[in-house]
Amino acid sequence: MVGFFRVANAAKCVVTFSSPTCLLSTVLPSLADGDKWEDRWVHSTFKGAEAGKFKLTAGKFYGDAEKDKGIQTSTDARFYHASAKFESFSNEGKTLVLQFTVKHEQSIDCGGGYIKLFPKDTDQKKLHGDSLYYVMFGPDICGPATKKVHVIFGYKGKNLLTKKDIRCKDDEFSHLYTLIVNPDNTYEVKIDNEKVESGSLEDDWDFLAPKKINDPEAKKPSDWDDRKKIDDPEDSKPEDWEKPEHIPDPDAEKPEDWDDEVDGEWEPPMIDNPEYKGEWKPKQIDNPAYKGEWVHPQIDNPDYEADDNLYRYTDVGAVGFDLWQVKSGTIFDNILVTDDADYAKKVGEETWGATKDAEKKMKSDQDEQEKKEREAAEAEKKAKEEEEKKDDGEEEDEEEGA
Repeated sequence: MVGFFRVANAAKCVVTFSSPTCLLSTVLPSLADGDKWEDRWVHSTFKGAEAGKFKLTAGKFYGDAEKDKGIQTSTDARFYHASAKFESFSNEGKTLVLQFTVKHEQSIDCGGGYIKLFPKDTDQKKLHGDSLYYVMFGPDICGPATKKVHVIFGYKGKNLLTKKDIRCKDDEFSHLYTLIVNPDNTYEVKIDNEKVESGSLEDDWDFLAPKKINDPEAKKPSDWDDRKKIDDPEDSKPEDWEKPEHIPDPDAEKPEDWDDEVDGEWEPPMIDNPEYKGEWKPKQIDNPAYKGEWVHPQIDNPDYEADDNLYRYTDVGAVGFDLWQVKSGTIFDNILVTDDADYAKKVGEETWGATKDAEKKMKSDQDEQEKKEREAAEAEKKAKEEEEKKDDGEEEDEEEGA
């Protein structure tokens, strides 16, 4: 397994967990050198006994036993808070790319699988759900209704959710999630190195007040007719229209044993009237006075202020996880922060792309082996039941013969 970090204003850094090497003067947080990853990643103690711990593992199935090692949530119904700091940077004038892999090998029913970028002064020991963050990105699953990719940006004290519905992967295999934020205030979301969404930050998040608002001085004219259809004034209700909805059953007969003095006056049961036509309504015709739907005039919003720096963060200094999971078992790996989208794609191909097929094959082989073992166990159980049934029959025959 490899953990990657590339700081936007610094040289490339690739740190493997087996033998850390880096072109930067400061070794960046990694997951690749076995248990030493915990020397750089800090678990928060904020949740106390409710907090779970990450463990280093490739999981139950993988493409490469070493390369696919990641940090896995280990206990059900726990909060998970862990983060790693690196040399802080600003992405001003540059692309910001956040990329990582997620494997829900436990067939997750409810829990987060997202990652966050934090400011450099984040208190890692006290990290929790309300801690300030800049970007939150990744899958979130809870039941059949919630299966989405979160893309949340921190802006002026608010956490802004995307207006778009981005579907996440919900199977048991590793998937590569990539967020690209460009200095022209555009973005792109990729899953498994394929674009699934893109657009403008201003259009797809509520960073700014709307450019236009309804004119508060404008009101719909009192004589504005926006009815497309009206009652036909020439239409009238037929004279024979009025019929009761229910009538006495003409085929009903008074029971012979009915006693009016004891049972009261007999009345036949009511039935639906076959001649009942329902409530009469005049037919509809086109309204000759129809002017169309009134559109409220718009004016420039005096509260709107353009911001060319929606994409910008000046002191990104930590990456981490802030999660709640009902069913644990998710593995995170191949974390990358860079300013080069092409480089991120290459890293994705060399990590997730290099082992994904072997991972699926191992899972398929395991499933096939488990199937054979189940079938063998069922066959053995059935044979044993048949043998016991046979033995019981022989014992009964012996008893009858005696």
